[in-house]
Amino acid sequence: MLYPVYVHPGDATHSHGVEVPDFPGCFSAADDLQDLPRMVQEAIEVWCAGEGMDLPVPTTLEELATNSDFAGGMWMLVDVDVSRLDVRSSQKSVRLNISLPEGLLHDIDEAARASGATRSGFLAKAARQAMSA
Repeated sequence: MLYPVYVHPGDATHSHGVEVPDFPGCFSAADDLQDLPRMVQEAIEVWCAGEGMDLPVPTTLEELATNSDFAGGMWMLVDVDVSRLDVRSSQKSVRLNISLPEGLLHDIDEAARASGATRSGFLAKAARQAMSA
């Protein structure tokens, strides 16, 4: 799910800071901008751990653009793997049995591991992307 994050740009001696408005008090930092999505995922996972709360709906960038608390930085959308969050879901998970070629399953598992996702989370994300294309 795409969540907006507000980036406070760093410089040669300071890391890039990031806030996640939809998860109040959730923040992180990274030396390289490319590392921010991974750090945001980790920060949100920690923020949700043990809370069993409802998953917040992402706020639109249009709404956030008018908020004076966010000035002097930039916005970034981060694709958060919500299957890794400790939240209540209005959509109950359902176990299913499917058949795939062994080689494809191996490739799926490797890709899931490389992206830090579970097999189920990886397949769910791929299905969502395919359906939105």
